[in-house]
Amino acid sequence: MSRRPPIPRDPQDKPIIWTVSISRLFDLFRDIMVEYDASADIEPIHLGFEEAAQVLRERLQTERCDAVIAAGSNGAYLKNRLPIPVVIAKASGFDVMQALARARKVSRQIAIVTYQETMPELAEFKATFGFQVEQRTYVTEEDAKSQISELKAMGIQAIVGAGLITDLAEEAGLTGIFMYSAGSIRQAFDDAIEISRLTRLEANKGRQQAVGELRARHSINDLRGDSSVMQEARQAIMLYARSPATVLIQGETGTGKELAAQAIHKESARARQHFVAVNCGAIAESLLESELFGYEEGAFTGSRRGGHAGLFEAAHRGTLFLDEIGEMPLSLQTRLLRVLEEREVVRVGGIRPIPVDVRIISATHCDLEQRIHEGRFRADLFYRLAVLRLRLPPLRARTEDLVPLAQWSLKQACAAIGNRPPPNLHAEISRCASLLQAYSWPGNVRELRNLMERLALHLSAMPLQAITPNFILKLFPELAQENQSNSLDTFPVNPVKHLAENITSRPPNDTNSTTDTTIQFEKTTTSEETLDFLMHKFKNKRDDVAKHLGISRTTLWRKLRDPKRNKI
Repeated sequence: MSRRPPIPRDPQDKPIIWTVSISRLFDLFRDIMVEYDASADIEPIHLGFEEAAQVLRERLQTERCDAVIAAGSNGAYLKNRLPIPVVIAKASGFDVMQALARARKVSRQIAIVTYQETMPELAEFKATFGFQVEQRTYVTEEDAKSQISELKAMGIQAIVGAGLITDLAEEAGLTGIFMYSAGSIRQAFDDAIEISRLTRLEANKGRQQAVGELRARHSINDLRGDSSVMQEARQAIMLYARSPATVLIQGETGTGKELAAQAIHKESARARQHFVAVNCGAIAESLLESELFGYEEGAFTGSRRGGHAGLFEAAHRGTLFLDEIGEMPLSLQTRLLRVLEEREVVRVGGIRPIPVDVRIISATHCDLEQRIHEGRFRADLFYRLAVLRLRLPPLRARTEDLVPLAQWSLKQACAAIGNRPPPNLHAEISRCASLLQAYSWPGNVRELRNLMERLALHLSAMPLQAITPNFILKLFPELAQENQSNSLDTFPVNPVKHLAENITSRPPNDTNSTTDTTIQFEKTTTSEETLDFLMHKFKNKRDDVAKHLGISRTTLWRKLRDPKRNKI
């Protein structure tokens, strides 16, 4: 029986994404996918490894799928066995720290088991803070079972890992601590949607037909907030827009790094030219190379007739935004450095250099200097990319913006579902200000926006419901859970150091801050609120004072030791 050809792709169609998992990750995928109903068609598939590979290859003969999302060993297995991009959901460093904190509550004898590679940061953490955690890796399921048996024989009682590891740990009578968070899964969905956008560019005949996809949609006005740190950020954007130099934007997930990049482009002399964005951590190395630099006809099996212009060529005379630059493989870092130095690209499989005039703006949430120390990022490339630097503040560092941002986000969310916002919106949100400000917002503005969308949906079903702190807590239990957690009572800039403070009860190190072209952000108080006054007001509870100031406990510790400490 002959097979039907794959359904032609309409560029206006929503992306089609399949999530593939066999462990408790399946439930997490399923719970979060509803948040993306408006932007993608997502189907959860409860399969793994070879069975999943066979079923997916069979379906791809007659169905369209833009990207697959998987994790751990299952994701690594599928990555080289499917003809479409596979996005690997990765646990963040903060996910791991949270999981270790939960494991430590179970027992002092804990371990973490990861697929193929250990975590160098964890080894340094152990050495610095004397925190005992056994670290193991595995390749196959049998290997994982063997590792868990050895750990159990050593007296380990709690094991941190992905779904396969936690399932095997519980089968062995141990406590399994799942290390993926909802935030990490949302990032995987965002990356998969980004891949679909790139595929859409490829599907269109010629990049010039995709002008709408290659324009900056956001301006400096979209970086909302009247706090001093946001005013400084906008001033820096206006200044950097006047220069052709490269810009490195640093900031946590959800702080608006791409918004800032688009704003720099729109305020620059290149504003009428293309703005092209690519997420360097969401695409397989082989695909990323051909997307960035293009390829010649016959460069590889399935290559397009006549070759293909890469994103550097698409961004000629405009701006190329390299998001998550810290995830770029070392081999591509070398090629990128050469493009920056020579101002020309050579397509994959080609020999002819093509001149390009592109301004590079890159962004990262990770510490690139640390990655240089670990040999994971080239120092020469770093200095090429970071001529100008912009650090966007986390939401917890600008709590005065919380109420206006929540109000604006709720208005937008209500409008999106055809509802009017509550008539007393400002007053009701203001009554919840202390509750919102006590939360650390690890997902930053993106997380706040997601919560307001959830609130708008519930208000549409209960139009007479007032927005009260109790109602907010009922809808968003995570706001209360964080305050009840001993190990996660604040969200520090350095989660590793914070975890050590909670587990070992050691005082934080008194480190000297350094300044460079990076814009520094720190919340200040009124002149009447001296540090001595605040310590008295909060009955010498340092955690409460740090929350009030919007700073980490390390910074507060340093200020308390300063003889001029009345000057906050």
